[in-house]
Amino acid sequence: MSDQKVEAKYESIVLRVLWMIVFVLVWQVAQFILGAVVLVQLIYRLIYGAPSASLMNFGDSLSQFLAQIGRFGSFHSDQKPWPFADWPAPRTPEGEAPHTVAPAPHPARDEEPKL
Repeated sequence: MSDQKVEAKYESIVLRVLWMIVFVLVWQVAQFILGAVVLVQLIYRLIYGAPSASLMNFGDSLSQFLAQIGRFGSFHSDQKPWPFADWPAPRTPEGEAPHTVAPAPHPARDEEPKL
């Protein structure tokens, strides 16, 4: 009975190490994407005077995803990150207000007379 527990624990740790290697590779890609988001957000901020709301939300979700990978890799959590869990929802921004675009006015419609 004891040998089965040891074997199961060994298989569990080997599987976890394999997942950790996969998530380290995913970390590298996600880190590059987050850097690109930061750069694009900076350019957007310089052009429009305020950050993009969609980039703010995506950047926050991506940074939470990276934190989930860190927690899983450091054994702080047994929950594997996305795609095994839900993608992190963006939180309410704490910095600058995002750039807003006023809705476009609806053009007058040419409607045919109803018979």
